[in-house]
Amino acid sequence: MRFADLVATSGAVAAVSSRLEKIERLAGLFSRLAPSEIEMAVGFLTGLPRQGKLGVGSAAVMAARDVTPAEAPTLDLADVDAALGRVATTSGSGSARRKAETLRDLFGKATRPEQEFLVRLLFGELRQGALEGVLLEAVARAANVPAATVRRAAMMAGDLGTVARAALVEGEATLSQFLVQLFRPVQPMLADSAPDVAQAIDRLGEAALEFKLDGARIQVHRAEDEVRVYSRSLRDVTSSVPEVVELVRALPARQLILDGEVLALRADGSPHPFQTTMSRFGRKLDVAQMREALPLTPFFFDALLLDGTPLVDEPQSRRFRALVDVARPLVVPHLVTPDRDRAAAFLDEALARGHEGVVAKSLDAPYAAGRRGASWQKVKVATTLDLVVLAAEWGHGRRKGWLSNLHLGARDPESNAFVMLGKTFKGLTDEMLAWQTGRLLALEIGRDDDTVHVRPELVVEIAFNELQASPHYPGGLALRFARVKRYRTDKTAADADTIGRVRQLYGRPT
Repeated sequence: MRFADLVATSGAVAAVSSRLEKIERLAGLFSRLAPSEIEMAVGFLTGLPRQGKLGVGSAAVMAARDVTPAEAPTLDLADVDAALGRVATTSGSGSARRKAETLRDLFGKATRPEQEFLVRLLFGELRQGALEGVLLEAVARAANVPAATVRRAAMMAGDLGTVARAALVEGEATLSQFLVQLFRPVQPMLADSAPDVAQAIDRLGEAALEFKLDGARIQVHRAEDEVRVYSRSLRDVTSSVPEVVELVRALPARQLILDGEVLALRADGSPHPFQTTMSRFGRKLDVAQMREALPLTPFFFDALLLDGTPLVDEPQSRRFRALVDVARPLVVPHLVTPDRDRAAAFLDEALARGHEGVVAKSLDAPYAAGRRGASWQKVKVATTLDLVVLAAEWGHGRRKGWLSNLHLGARDPESNAFVMLGKTFKGLTDEMLAWQTGRLLALEIGRDDDTVHVRPELVVEIAFNELQASPHYPGGLALRFARVKRYRTDKTAADADTIGRVRQLYGRPT
């Protein structure tokens, strides 16, 4: 398939508001793909090329963008995929120059619309995850497979491209292979929000309550003596957390998949700040020294597989009993109750011990990998949103030389973009200012006056007092007294809160 056809379809999908029309257009595209092109197309459309990180900076992309565009389309999907593959694998002395040359050659063969798509792809402006649900349904339509079947397979595989190829080439029967399996991490189940424990109990009835930990999400797989630990983004972080490996290896089971969080605790048992825990992740050097200085403690709250038996379709109550039977010393503090007062007391205990709040879970709910739903309700005292940094302004006075005032946006799944909700420079320590300046400059896509515009990738947790109507922002809402609580380096832009969630908090329909 010509790359121009995919670019044209992407543009047409962005231009229409009807979800059904988006699905129809994408399904038409998928039905014309050769088997070898399916994973390429999914990667391009989701903004996640198969090659992963390409190791090119904004200067190289902007230089490539300056070449004269081709007059007519000649590039196939395979041509673009191969070029990105060469960029990703180029290394050694002079690699930056050779990567830039490869990009310039690719851009020189691309038409103007293809160049513009490539720029957005390389700058990460397509990497929002907002279209993934629509893409999933389009794959299902093109393959004549129930959307629920494709969705479940994608959640278990953690990769829509692989599932799309299986569905489109081999049909529904082959999707049964995408079950929960050892050493193939699944997307974590997520929690919706409730304003307080009383409403959470009202929604769920008798519920399982657990401490809401302010740590790093982990998924641990074990087969006999082999143990691997995966992060929230499904990255293998085993080498960074040897104490977790040792604890899980000692549990009385041959095979396990456990879901939980890991925290760095102070001597009194209270948690260190989130950033302190995250400093252990991704380290390849000095792990033993860091372990001694900052040991990590895992707390598990779900079991997805036990000794060959998948548990994801079992109710929460049974999964938790299995977890307690095998990992009692490592289980998160918990309580099962239908009583509002007992639930409120449990929340107070969690807060007194330094944790964020509680999560209330339906006793009957299966494990919905990768989905955020009403069967898990998180309750925090402070109102917070996970938003994406869209731009930042240079500071003044004591903050001169640092990027300070952050432009914040919520994800809009319908438009595949972000809706700005306001700005803030509050809550930032000198350490955070220095870190965010370097990080945001690495994400820069342009600047004007005192503002640096960035790829929408960096997620920040924002606490605020209230939402107010505002004619100054496209979504009609603005944050009041917004302040930075922390950066969520464990989350991607696809995990950010949606504008629908913001409107729910304000009391408007989504």
